[in-house]
Amino acid sequence: MKSFFKFLSEASESQAAMQAKKLGLRGDGHGGWVDRAGKYVARTDKGKLKFIDGRQAAQQELGAAKQPTGAAPTPQPKASPQAPASASPKASKGASEEQAPEDGDTITIVFGRFNPPTVGHEKLLKSAKRISTGGAIKIYPSRTQDPKKNPLDPNTKVSYMRKMFPEFGEVIINDPDMKSIFDVLVNADKDGYSNVNIVVGSDRQSEFENLAQKYNNDLYQFDLIRVVSAGVRDADAEGVEGMSASKMRKAVMDDDFQSFRRGTPKTLDDGDTQNLFNSVRQGMGVKKSKLKKESYNLWEIAPKFDQRTLRENYIAGKIFRIGDKVQNLNTGLIGEVMRRGTNYLICVTEEEYMFKSWIKDVMEYTEVKMDRIQRTPGKPNTLTGTTGYFKYAEKMTPGAIGTGKENIQAGGKAYAINFINKYKKIKESVYSNV
Repeated sequence: MKSFFKFLSEASESQAAMQAKKLGLRGDGHGGWVDRAGKYVARTDKGKLKFIDGRQAAQQELGAAKQPTGAAPTPQPKASPQAPASASPKASKGASEEQAPEDGDTITIVFGRFNPPTVGHEKLLKSAKRISTGGAIKIYPSRTQDPKKNPLDPNTKVSYMRKMFPEFGEVIINDPDMKSIFDVLVNADKDGYSNVNIVVGSDRQSEFENLAQKYNNDLYQFDLIRVVSAGVRDADAEGVEGMSASKMRKAVMDDDFQSFRRGTPKTLDDGDTQNLFNSVRQGMGVKKSKLKKESYNLWEIAPKFDQRTLRENYIAGKIFRIGDKVQNLNTGLIGEVMRRGTNYLICVTEEEYMFKSWIKDVMEYTEVKMDRIQRTPGKPNTLTGTTGYFKYAEKMTPGAIGTGKENIQAGGKAYAINFINKYKKIKESVYSNV
């Protein structure tokens, strides 16, 4: 009769095997797991699948080659606890970066707000390039715009990003349909990629890891999803590690151009930096003459620098109430608040997908249908790809034909098609009279 401990051990082995099968890995007969290329990538440790780095893999393969059949496997060092369970850290770069499969089936993705883009984002993009190992890479700026945390509209943001990061100009994607990380992953799946790397800051790694893995084989199907940290972010640090969009927005509100300038890369000259400063200021709805005179709530424009006030308002029930609609600023997901934790929210999207967010990472969502000509009183809707923007453009374009879903999906080509049809009629009329 099996002992109770042996029964538990076999049950744990089954769990590891199920996880490995889901990721497309094969067992080597000694508790190890190899990928489709035959490379040793993981092992079973206490019933769980543990991924290892390249150095450990080489040692394991060498040990397996020397070991006689039936011999007990040589004990291997445990994987670094800093590495996520689904990751394979790159030995030469430390635990924060990972080796991507070297084939055309893998895409590396960066999804972020970039509002405004900073020198810290440059580090993020360069990390993504290293992680991609020459494979496909795409950078998706989020589409949200609001005066407090997202002052730049998507078109303006992308334009500045291409100036600031010219090395990545061709892979910075300006697509109005890519509103959330789910949209991006579904699109990558449709494009035929089998594996995906998602590169994020260290403070967002866990959030993206849980979310991306949770809905694999549901919304999309990947053999392997890696969520890779681009490095540690420290809000109190000086230089690149401490730079953030929150600091940049605060600098604008304080009319501190010098601090703002330190947050931009050298590829952006002083003139363009001043224009970016002005664009952020305009997006925040503050006039230059009132910058230093006008008070503002720091917790609203840069919550990470005033989390105490943010939490006080949250506990008092002034923000993020049950039933409110909120948007996660990191992933782009929009959902209704179903549960309020001590400093987090449990939300559900219209498609009934659940996600968890820290209160510092969400904002109230007010643009429900995005079909208004004016986003706010007196200001036109310039958010490309929305029904409201199409209505505004139609209103400003004499002779444009009516709106409709098919026109929006065509990206505003309806007016051009109407013009072509009119031209054809004139041409046919001329030839009929010959």
